[in-house]
Amino acid sequence: MAIDAAPHIVVTGGAGYIGSHAVVALFAAGYRVTIFDDLRRSHPQVLDGIAAITGEPASLVSVDICDEAALDAAFAQCGQVDAVIHFAAYKSVRESVADPVIYYRNNVGGTVSLIAAMARARCRRLVFSSSCTVYGQPDALPVTEASPMKTAASPYGASKQMCERILRDAQAAKGNTSLSHVVSLRYFNPAGAHPSALIGELPAGTPDNLIPYITQTAAGWRKTLRVFGSDYPTPDGTAIRDYLHVMDLAEAHVAAVELAMRASPGLEEINLGTGIGVSVLQAVAAFEHATGVTVPIEMAPRRPGDIEQIWSSGTRAADKLGWRTVRSIDEMMASAWAWQTRLGSTPPAGV
Repeated sequence: MAIDAAPHIVVTGGAGYIGSHAVVALFAAGYRVTIFDDLRRSHPQVLDGIAAITGEPASLVSVDICDEAALDAAFAQCGQVDAVIHFAAYKSVRESVADPVIYYRNNVGGTVSLIAAMARARCRRLVFSSSCTVYGQPDALPVTEASPMKTAASPYGASKQMCERILRDAQAAKGNTSLSHVVSLRYFNPAGAHPSALIGELPAGTPDNLIPYITQTAAGWRKTLRVFGSDYPTPDGTAIRDYLHVMDLAEAHVAAVELAMRASPGLEEINLGTGIGVSVLQAVAAFEHATGVTVPIEMAPRRPGDIEQIWSSGTRAADKLGWRTVRSIDEMMASAWAWQTRLGSTPPAGV
């Protein structure tokens, strides 16, 4: 496929953890990619990693997703855009409990601004980065797309519920800000890193996500891994999640773009996970098995906003996207450790 003939995809939040891996996967699939990111919550060196992996300089437009005028200018700079993958959002459950307003302003307000700007740019295909948190604490497992959306356990989860409702309405409408194709991907717990170890997860401060907390503790950046909650109604008392390799997740986004490009107008809501629940202590044991490195832990009280246990059904993802996870938890942990090892023994500034 000639470069100029390749579909052009805008990736909001493309310098973030999941976004950067999706950008690399899109390049590998032959797409042209432009990143919209203001780099406030990501690291500029991620762009160097993308360039090293793809052999192409990352095309970045610095833009605040909540600024409609800036979005209009960004789309005008891009030329024709065939679809947008929307990752740009705040994602800390803990922070959302402490400061919910910034989550609603950024996650919900930013999505509304993006939809309006897309309409003016005549781009009507959107793949949305949603989350399993839209289900709240499920009554039955595994979670399917037909599972009820209960009250979200955190403002972060509530913001994703609100965005999904807005996208349903925008897709169903026939007005000036309607969308023709929407694919909302409700993913569970991504972890790991690109096999090159040139990009990976590097959260600011103490990680909210388990796997970078494990790797940073193993590397000596943190004294101990605090396990939040040992009294959950689970076999070992710790919370259970469905961890999937970030490269599997990135490839699912490519499949979702392909679905949006070929399908008749419509809305799809699709879970992305392995279908296997893994407890916190099981995840620690898996890391130690994959790397041979011991992780010191301490038990701590539950955190507000955390769900007890959740894992996914992958039936719809297989049917609609032709996708399922192919990488093991050992590969996930080994890649996360390779990325952590590459970062060195001293945390970068701001981490």
